[in-house]
Amino acid sequence: MHWIERQWYRPRWWLTALLAPLEGLFALLAAARRFAYRRGWLRAERLDAPVVVVGNINVGGVGKTPLTLALLRDLQQGGVKAGVISRGYGGSHRQPTLVRPDSSPEEVGDEPLLLAAGGAPVVVGRDRVAAGRHLLALNPDVQLLLTDDGLQHYRLSRDLEIVVLDGARGGGNGRLLPAGPLREPWSRLGSVDAVVVNGGDAAGLALPAGPRRFAMRLRPAPLQRLDAPDETRAAADFSGLRLAAMAGIGHPQRFFDTLAGLGLRPELCLAWPDHHQFEAADLPAGMDAVIVTSKDAVKLRRVIHDAAQRARLWVLPVQAELEPDLSAWILDRLKIKHGR
Repeated sequence: MHWIERQWYRPRWWLTALLAPLEGLFALLAAARRFAYRRGWLRAERLDAPVVVVGNINVGGVGKTPLTLALLRDLQQGGVKAGVISRGYGGSHRQPTLVRPDSSPEEVGDEPLLLAAGGAPVVVGRDRVAAGRHLLALNPDVQLLLTDDGLQHYRLSRDLEIVVLDGARGGGNGRLLPAGPLREPWSRLGSVDAVVVNGGDAAGLALPAGPRRFAMRLRPAPLQRLDAPDETRAAADFSGLRLAAMAGIGHPQRFFDTLAGLGLRPELCLAWPDHHQFEAADLPAGMDAVIVTSKDAVKLRRVIHDAAQRARLWVLPVQAELEPDLSAWILDRLKIKHGR
């Protein structure tokens, strides 16, 4: 774990004091920007479809992408056509870009490729307003737009704000960047529409009373072979093999803990930075199998060409389960008719 992340979740008083001036500057700039939008000095722009922001108030992986995938699945089952706009972190795109199945993660980012695999239209763009307009121009029948991240992108007017929290880590030491993990004060949760708690115990998070609360659990599916996704195995099938695990996500330890919960004990657990651009040399040698996340798999498929190496790679998909039904709540709040 990087030293700054250790400070966020296991703070040392002297480092908190050292970072306090930078935290104060960040807080001032962030508050001034929010105030400018509230007063109308900076103008938020509305799109021609309802916008639901799926975001977080802290840095690091909290489960936004699995949640967005689950919403897309549930909305599709309810007969509602939804699209996704995303910043596309890690991509080289300059203008709003439609994500296609054969798009390069180097161009559009890894998470948008994973979202597009679900069949919904996905457009990436640094300017989410322009990305949303581009998506609606290409898909005028879209009834609802989800934004993967974007809570702090106030230029995009939104109809609902949903914040995802890591139930185990919460807001860390409760301080703003760089002294803590928060992009906005914890009190910001009082103004959002819903809070989704991913795992852990929501009772210990001191959540405000206003937002609707939802519980999320990430349920692992059978492992899939990277070069033949129709070939699946249960965790027990890896008993006796030399295993390694790799993750280039916001919170790799959650992935490693999931493997442990399945009874898998990799000899190596390799944590890479979020959105890491994998190379063939990153694969550990001497292992019978290497288990990776779905997000990392979209990049590894493009860089691992050796057949023997590809055969060692196995993907652990996870599916988000929500209680109560978040998609139905969204549609009811937005008064969108659905087939449920």
